Amino acid sequence: MSDAADAGLPSLPQDNPFREAQWSTPHGLPPFERIRPEHYGPAFEAALAAHDSEIRAIAGQTAPATFANTVAAMERAGLALERVAGVFYNLTGSHTNPELQAIEREIGPKLARHGSAIYLNPELWARISAIDAGGLGAEERRVLDRYRIRFRRSGADLGLEDKARIAEIAARMSELGTTFSQNLLADESSFILPLQGEEDLAGLPPFLRAATESAARERGLDGHVVTLSRSLIEPFLVCSTRRDLRERAYAAWTRRGENGGATDNRAIIAEIIRLRAERARLLGFESFAHFALDDTMAASPDAATGLLRDVWTPARARAAEERDRLQATIQAEGHNFALQAHDWRHYAEKVRRAEHDLDESEIKAYLPLERMIQAAFDTAARLFGLTFTELSDVPRYHPDVRVWRVGNPDGSEVGLFLGDYFARASKRSGAWMSAFRSQERLNGPITPIIVNVMNFAKAPDGEATLLSFDDARTLFHEFGHALHGLLSDVTYPLLSGTAVSRDFVELPSQLYEHWLEQPEVLRAHARHHRTGEPMPDALLRKLLAARTFNQGFATVEYTASAIVDMTLHLSAEGEGGLDVPAFEAEALRRISMPAEISMRHRTPHFAHIFSGDGYAAGYYSYLWSEVLDADAFDAFREAGDIFDPETAKRLRTFVYGAGNLRDPREAYTAFRGRMPSIEPLLKKRGLAA
Repeated sequence: MSDAADAGLPSLPQDNPFREAQWSTPHGLPPFERIRPEHYGPAFEAALAAHDSEIRAIAGQTAPATFANTVAAMERAGLALERVAGVFYNLTGSHTNPELQAIEREIGPKLARHGSAIYLNPELWARISAIDAGGLGAEERRVLDRYRIRFRRSGADLGLEDKARIAEIAARMSELGTTFSQNLLADESSFILPLQGEEDLAGLPPFLRAATESAARERGLDGHVVTLSRSLIEPFLVCSTRRDLRERAYAAWTRRGENGGATDNRAIIAEIIRLRAERARLLGFESFAHFALDDTMAASPDAATGLLRDVWTPARARAAEERDRLQATIQAEGHNFALQAHDWRHYAEKVRRAEHDLDESEIKAYLPLERMIQAAFDTAARLFGLTFTELSDVPRYHPDVRVWRVGNPDGSEVGLFLGDYFARASKRSGAWMSAFRSQERLNGPITPIIVNVMNFAKAPDGEATLLSFDDARTLFHEFGHALHGLLSDVTYPLLSGTAVSRDFVELPSQLYEHWLEQPEVLRAHARHHRTGEPMPDALLRKLLAARTFNQGFATVEYTASAIVDMTLHLSAEGEGGLDVPAFEAEALRRISMPAEISMRHRTPHFAHIFSGDGYAAGYYSYLWSEVLDADAFDAFREAGDIFDPETAKRLRTFVYGAGNLRDPREAYTAFRGRMPSIEPLLKKRGLAA
């Protein structure tokens, strides 16, 4: 199926691609080359009006409410709006411009008010409440239950005055989240650290010199520059022997969003925290954290913070041991300065070389991007029988984007996978998976179009882009999310793909990372970018032996971010103006945060929790899911085969393909036979006693 049925907007002008009911492009891809910024405003207006009309018709029926005429009808409504928003918001993250940003600021509050009008509609809520679930199938009962939960959590049971306030909050929150994201992108894209002459390049290996030169050329500059792309700044902090330049780069990286002026996020954060707390109180919850976790696997802040505490104590102890080794290395070199946060990566690499005889440049030579893409594909082929065929003559929103047709063993199409791998000024930082079209059968069958967006430093023309092992892990992580979208096998859009509890959604992605670390996979795909020779066994053994190296640092910087996130949403309301840096500093003081380590995401640039509500009071979920993924991979070890067909079949049925068909605890238990313990996680991170 190339596209959703009846997604056209015939009232639009002939030249607007969103007028068309179905796109005639290969596989129904958006016709990116024909969509111009001026098309979005009219398309959004027409799509909103069409959806409003559909909702009024559903709510205003005189026939008794049934699943078919109410819930299924809602699942068939809004297809045009979904299509317009799907294209638009993918591009505002991955390839934006001032025109799109202006539209984003304008349309966000309108979409928020539109959503509020649906979920606060008393006639619609009365119909959904009146539906008799008797005689419905399991999937229909699940959809009905999820709709009822959504309506209640949106304020459907509130009085008129409180409903109006809830709608106001939603609109304002949309404005604030958009501004936060655009401020962050502005700070990230505007900073460059010029490297002038050989002295400034001291310590940089050839791959990093090439990357900094490419970054300068992309910005129309001569020479070399460091930008705030993680794939550029982190290796610079590792390799550069210029401590003063490392300090400048690290300060810029950690101060994004709090530099004063128009792009400062601190006042935005204070208002977001206050509005979230107010909304939670209106809905009857003690705090926003209690509201956010009420519909998750953890179910309560106590459960989530309990896990964070259980991990924090051994992680902090390990980080203290790591700090002492780094300080000893500094002193052994004849220096008398105390280790600082901008020194940690540099000296950790020196200790890793000494203890494990590992050189980052040597490892990267065997991890070219092309090989790692194929490693991710080959793993999916062996687990799930998938095939990947690259397509050349298809629309794409940027020349660097690549497209693959994903197929089943019988040749039928699973969907399309888009890979957008390289950093650029028009793309926000980080890595993520998204969908231009999600799988479902109600309006189709509809096959998904899934995209992975990365920020790897692009090599010069003719050279291979080389990844660090962390980069390769990120590629596998996001491809795990992509498989969650691609393998979805549900009827109703509401349950499709990654539309699951947020502390379950990271299971498919984090679990997939495990295959990258398997000798069988690395021997097949970790090959030298020039010679094609496989990674030597001695290097492979050293790489795998060092997997838990520096895990105290990595666990502390992540867990501190999760604790600050939870603390903000448990106790802060922003009344009178929240002092964001002071609150962050006090939260870190209470947990005895090591001075030599910074949070992975400091509050003023913590996009996970302030660009939208997605991970607000939910950053803990990566760790929660890691408890699951560490235990889940043990199922393959216990079967004696990391590609065991029966285990892989259960994994596809109950995790990757199931969407939100089941409660996540039921889904995990159906796959594993039981719920997990924390021990495999501590062992995986090298933190077990």
